[in-house]
Amino acid sequence: MKVTVNHKSYVLDEACSVEQMLSVVLQNEAKGIAVAINQNIISKSYWSSQLLQEGDQVLLIKATQGG
Repeated sequence: MKVTVNHKSYVLDEACSVEQMLSVVLQNEAKGIAVAINQNIISKSYWSSQLLQEGDQVLLIKATQGG
């Protein structure tokens, strides 16, 4: 299945959850990350159960410090 994450294409296994996608894309622990799929914010409590669909547009936003 092909999805786009921050304007970059990835091929993932079918029935891939947000949590599984993050481990593939980030290749480390997902701390301080917000996730939106097709412009809808996904609460962290749903990352393990929210399945991605073919063609989904995913946006990852990393929190930063500073002012």
